[in-house]
Amino acid sequence: MKLNELIKSFEVFLTNEEEELLETLGNQTKPLSSFTEHDQVIINNLIRKSVVSKIMLDKRSVMVTKNDF
Repeated sequence: MKLNELIKSFEVFLTNEEEELLETLGNQTKPLSSFTEHDQVIINNLIRKSVVSKIMLDKRSVMVTKNDF
């Protein structure tokens, strides 16, 4: 039996700050440097939770995008 069959609804807990930042990100791909330091910490938390993906274009530029649920 697969895990998906056992767990019908799987939700990741998000804080209010994380939800607000995720809404501002929308379905766009934005550079990580365009966010404030505080927002970058929140985005890194979302990356750890696999809600946001980090895309490395080269050694200097990092883009972030929202994952599909």
